[in-house]
Amino acid sequence: MLRLTWVQPEDLIGHELRQAAQDGREPSAVAARWRAAGGPEAPLTAGASPTPASPYLRLLATDLLDELADLPSKSADDEPTDLARITSLCTDWPQPAGSRASPGGGTPRAARVGGGGTSRSSEAESGGGTPQAPGRATSPRAAHPTRLEAAWLGRAVGCLLGKPVEKLPLTGIRRLAQATGNWPLSTYFTAHGVPEDLLAEYPWNRRSATTSLAENIDGMPEDDDLNHPLLALLVLQRHGRAFTTTDVARVWLDELPAGRAFTAERVAYRNLLSGLEPPRTARHHNPFREWIGALIRADVHGWTNPGDPAAAAEQAHRDATLTHTANGVYAAMFTAAVIATAATGDRDVHACLRTGLTVVPPRSRLARAVRRAVRLAHEHTDFDTVVDLLHETYAATHHWVHAVPNTALIAAALTHADGDFTGSIRRAVSGGWDTDSNGATAGSVAALLAGSPRALPEHWTAPLKNRLATSVGDFHGTGFDTLARLTHLEATRP
Repeated sequence: MLRLTWVQPEDLIGHELRQAAQDGREPSAVAARWRAAGGPEAPLTAGASPTPASPYLRLLATDLLDELADLPSKSADDEPTDLARITSLCTDWPQPAGSRASPGGGTPRAARVGGGGTSRSSEAESGGGTPQAPGRATSPRAAHPTRLEAAWLGRAVGCLLGKPVEKLPLTGIRRLAQATGNWPLSTYFTAHGVPEDLLAEYPWNRRSATTSLAENIDGMPEDDDLNHPLLALLVLQRHGRAFTTTDVARVWLDELPAGRAFTAERVAYRNLLSGLEPPRTARHHNPFREWIGALIRADVHGWTNPGDPAAAAEQAHRDATLTHTANGVYAAMFTAAVIATAATGDRDVHACLRTGLTVVPPRSRLARAVRRAVRLAHEHTDFDTVVDLLHETYAATHHWVHAVPNTALIAAALTHADGDFTGSIRRAVSGGWDTDSNGATAGSVAALLAGSPRALPEHWTAPLKNRLATSVGDFHGTGFDTLARLTHLEATRP
């Protein structure tokens, strides 16, 4: 029986109940009705429950999803999705490249939102249209293709390291690595030498083991953490810096197979096919709208705006609001701003992370989580202690793909490793949760800071054979050097 994942109402309702509790709504009455009717909890790791619900439960779940959407949120004022409201909360919003500071020393208000008066992003959030790009000139200092090649490679390596252990609990990741003497992680996971009973208890990710264990790697296998940067590159190639959220949707419908979209992306894809338009695609029956999906799409926006974290964050916002809201969007903006700062090669990782926080509303859950994670990384010499404390805080209340704990883990890994490439990816992956996505983002940032593919250890990069597998566009088999040149073209295009 085909059980379509991430879209069936009876599988969404449990996630929406959890999301409501996190964003300051009061879902207890709705939860009681669902449980009294025999409704199941949300699937723990999979996107669908093992058996279909009755027609009655499916209809009830649909009605309750609508009811939950109408509940007021206590966090709405501190966690807006509209760009103008975000920038109004970010008192240290970075100065756009080429702009003049206001007399008070900050960024001119018009520069923050692309002009005076009502912003298009405000109209979009209330249903009036799609957010538009602010006017912007070419980046004053595009990253060299060599640095961009390192970034693409670093993203792929970090993703590949995390693929076999995606969805596994923290204990399983540690025991599998320790069984082969690979702890702390210093190379890719292997099945050689792992006891059979341990593999039975903690099986590798079934979709990834055949391509991502050390003995099986032959080029970079397909993964959504690489597919989405490719889609972002296509958006820039076809629509330039002035792309809209609707342009992102068009590229997805043209180039992204529906089966290669997951969680929030799959719901938004379904919403597009149902006739909904952005930004409603991010909200309608989408309990995954604060998960990690927008974050994994942010790298290209940072790579193509070196030295301009404001432009990178605004670009990431237009991409993210197709599928995400609030903290899901902030995770993408934070990542884009960090990467834009790292791409110049003249800032250390700590300055990059501080800059990333300037584009996140300071009282948001994501900002608080990142600040705490960075503090923990400074306070504890043993990174396992940092990870344990993060899991103690978030594991019981957040899904393993949620943006808040995963972004915090990425920031902690980069901080604790002081931006070192191997140190960053092994910490990000060893921390669990969304291992391949966290490894990818940490790898991208650390590789940018390293500056060149030659600065990355060969035992990480050689198995990739400068070859990427993908179902997106015409990119299948493309080399990372070619992707770097294509990215550089977009970074230098007005």
